[in-house]
Amino acid sequence: MEGRRSGYDNPVTNSYRDFNSNLIQDLRANQGRASSGPFKGADVLILTTTGAKTGKPRENPLAFSSENGDYVVVASKGGAPTNPAWYHNLVANPVVTVEALGETFKARARVIDGKQDYERLYREHARKMPGFNEYRQRTSRRIPVIVLERVDSEHAA
Repeated sequence: MEGRRSGYDNPVTNSYRDFNSNLIQDLRANQGRASSGPFKGADVLILTTTGAKTGKPRENPLAFSSENGDYVVVASKGGAPTNPAWYHNLVANPVVTVEALGETFKARARVIDGKQDYERLYREHARKMPGFNEYRQRTSRRIPVIVLERVDSEHAA
C-alpha cells in the first residue's frame, strides 16, 4: 500500500523503539545501571505507564534526578514541540510503576505547577544532565517536570 506509513513501519521510530528496548534490557540485567552506551553510569529508571488510549502498559527509560527520596523526571522529548506520549499517559493514569537501581515499586506521578518548585527541580535535573538546558532552548513549550512519589500498594489506586 502506498502513502502513509504507520509508526511501526517508520525506520526512525523503529530505531528509537529498538534503542529503548535494548536500554531497558540492559538496565534490568544490571540492577538499574546501564553497562554500555550513552547512558553508562547515568541515573536512568524505567517508567511503566498505562496507555491513555489503549490501557496497555508502556515502558520508557528516563533520566532521573531525586528530591527527598522521590524521583524527578522531565518530559523534554529532546526539546520537541510536543510532549512525549508517556507524559500524556501518566496525566491520564497517574499511578505508575518505577524500576530504579534494582528496585521496583508503585508511584504516583505529580506534575509540578508552582513556578518556584518547577524552576528549582528543573535546574537540579539540568545540573546533573546539562542536555536538558539545551532542550529548553529548542522549544517554546513549558517542559513538564514530574515527581514520582512512592506509594504503598494499598494507596496505589
